[in-house]
Amino acid sequence: MPKVAKARTKRTKIADVYRRGEKNKLDRHWRGFFLDHLAETSNVTAAAHFAGVNPSRAYKVRREDAAFARKWYAALLEGYEHLELETLRRLREGVPADGPKFDIANALRLLTLHRETVARERTRLENSDEASVLASLNAKLEAMRQNEMALQAAVAEDVTDPVAPTDAG
Repeated sequence: MPKVAKARTKRTKIADVYRRGEKNKLDRHWRGFFLDHLAETSNVTAAAHFAGVNPSRAYKVRREDAAFARKWYAALLEGYEHLELETLRRLREGVPADGPKFDIANALRLLTLHRETVARERTRLENSDEASVLASLNAKLEAMRQNEMALQAAVAEDVTDPVAPTDAG
């Protein structure tokens, strides 16, 4: 069985200004680390530092790589969902005096400010799911049409070429 080449992630040329603060050798999995931490924190700068990259690099890659941009927005959407759930939990249970500080007013303000962005991203994701469902249904309908046409052609062929009584055996 021949070896299949792995699909490589598109490389983005990075100017020196975007490399400030980075190690000489970047971890090849930095994008995954970045996106995972972005989903946890909704903080681009913290996610970039966690992944060992300059935030400017992350923004540049997002501008130039559509797949990375989609994953970025999905991670932010997940992060906002975490923040919503955490805020709701703390509103219900209260904020313990000895626990980690959590500013509910600022969390609500942030969620309000980003409500439109989150709604737009959710709609985009739902529409892409809807589009794939419609494409699948259309493909199935087309296959059914093709089967029906083949069946009609076979029936028409049988009518024009009947089996002779002596051939029936």
